[in-house]
Amino acid sequence: MGERVGIAVIGLNGAVATTAAAGIAMIRAGSNDLSGLPLASRDVDGMAAYRDLHFGGWDLSHDDLATAALKHGVLSESELANGASSLSDMRPWPAVGSTDFCANIDGANKIAAPGHRAAVQHIQDDLARFKTEQNLDRVVMINLASTERKADLGADALTSVEGFERGLDSDDAAISPAMLYAYAAIASDTPYANFTPSVAADVAPLAELARQRGVPIAGKDGKTGQTLLKTVIAPALRDRALHVDGWFSTNILGNSDGLALDDPKSLASKVDTKKSVLDQILGYPVEDHIIMIHYYKPRGDNKEAWDNIDLTGFLGQKMQLKLNFLCKDSVLAAPLAIEIARCLALAQTRGEGGVQDQMGIFFKMPQTADGGEPIHAFGEQQLILDTWLDRR
Repeated sequence: MGERVGIAVIGLNGAVATTAAAGIAMIRAGSNDLSGLPLASRDVDGMAAYRDLHFGGWDLSHDDLATAALKHGVLSESELANGASSLSDMRPWPAVGSTDFCANIDGANKIAAPGHRAAVQHIQDDLARFKTEQNLDRVVMINLASTERKADLGADALTSVEGFERGLDSDDAAISPAMLYAYAAIASDTPYANFTPSVAADVAPLAELARQRGVPIAGKDGKTGQTLLKTVIAPALRDRALHVDGWFSTNILGNSDGLALDDPKSLASKVDTKKSVLDQILGYPVEDHIIMIHYYKPRGDNKEAWDNIDLTGFLGQKMQLKLNFLCKDSVLAAPLAIEIARCLALAQTRGEGGVQDQMGIFFKMPQTADGGEPIHAFGEQQLILDTWLDRR
């Protein structure tokens, strides 16, 4: 029998988390197969089985997970009843929140803590209770919360481990909720991944703390749809010497992620990670790389991503490539969150700590162990992950 692995999710009532939890519950019940799970065909020694994953976590909403899932519109009532009825009995734990860092997202289900240290202790107590109550062998934490605004990386609290510790003691306003969760995980030797564009374990003191303690971390910003296609197509254009003169990308979505990004400060964080891939892959700056994201409530989780690519080829001839991707945002993201959790648990099982470079394939802006430029091309990333998975 394999390890029982707990996935402690920040943003448990979100569309991605409820979709992931429902999918695993249905796999466990035998009412869902392993379609859409990228690593389902891999037989990796020591990697947790899907049916041995168990969800818990925090959210500013106190709705049970079934109610939350129905609100998001990804899954129907009949689908939830078909093996995922247990979601009705699951409620998130009170969460840390801040409208200063995420203006459009708030809720009443908040941790009652007088300061940063107390909030961290509360989070760590939740992790310990989760492990005991669910009889888990291991717990990992994944940030699936709404996107926070950019952090002030020049603040004293965000430049060194010692400065961060002082910032916790003084309730420094530069320390965000995402950072508090990441610190709580790392300080309790819990592997951590950031699926959002928010600054979290990638901030210098937390990356260093993870290295010192040997805690596996990975991030950031899950690579699900539009950016996935960029990292597949851009290497082909490069290798065929088709010069990218411009790449215009626009998105419309109406889920809670879209609502969070309707705040310009949170949007700026997201656009930064989506813009990060092209120049590194192509080897030159794309001057007109434009990215737009629009909150359009009627679409819900049914996102539409549209791209126009202007190219110059042989004899200076101009060409265009147009892409239109209509997808369910959470149906793309949930399997990645599941696989990230399994890889984090495996890394800890293998005794590997710090930034996990091999997990870069899952992210738009992958963290790197040396702080250098990440590899973005999908094929290269897949080879790195495959090599790591095949190690014995």
